[in-house]
Amino acid sequence: MRFALASATLATFATVVFAETFQVQVGSNGLNFNPTTVTAASGDTIEFVFMPKNHTVTQSTFAAPCTAMSSGIDSGYMPVAANATQVPSMTVTVNDTAPLWFYCKQSGYGPLFLFCAFFWLTMSYYSHCGQGMVFAVNPTADKTFEAFQAAAKGGSSSSPTSSTGSTGTGSGSSATSSPSPTNGAVAVGVRSGGILALVGLVAGVLL
Repeated sequence: MRFALASATLATFATVVFAETFQVQVGSNGLNFNPTTVTAASGDTIEFVFMPKNHTVTQSTFAAPCTAMSSGIDSGYMPVAANATQVPSMTVTVNDTAPLWFYCKQSGYGPLFLFCAFFWLTMSYYSHCGQGMVFAVNPTADKTFEAFQAAAKGGSSSSPTSSTGSTGTGSGSSATSSPSPTNGAVAVGVRSGGILALVGLVAGVLL
């Protein structure tokens, strides 16, 4: 009995020691995630750090890159001033090695487009996702990041979502304020860094 307990303790310790944290900057140099992909093991964490301007980390599927996955993970809009001393972040804990797909749901429209009849016909192409702002965890040889990004640039539409900065909870994932439980593919914690995401959509139309 003592030997079994010692082995279990050692295994737990090894998992903690070897878990890796990946930092991903959201919008660090234009409309992109940096890096664009990570290869993560079960137990690893991904910290998304939101850079100045206004972006989201929203879960999608390989088949529909720019459409929010039903009940998937969503950071909400994270507006960050150019001179901000604190920035929001979201931490994702990976619970298995299945591929995960994310995009920025920001529309990217300028004010003039808000009054343009052409608005609805061009929404996917002017969106950040439509310009290739996507991210993948554990892409595969059959489902590559390059194919995912190409599909996003092809104009997949983004479903309407809230700009309140909330996170969603669905099959294979859980999302709450940090700390959060672990369930399925990922668990999520959000740090606002003092930024009010409620103004995200308003700020976004000016980007």
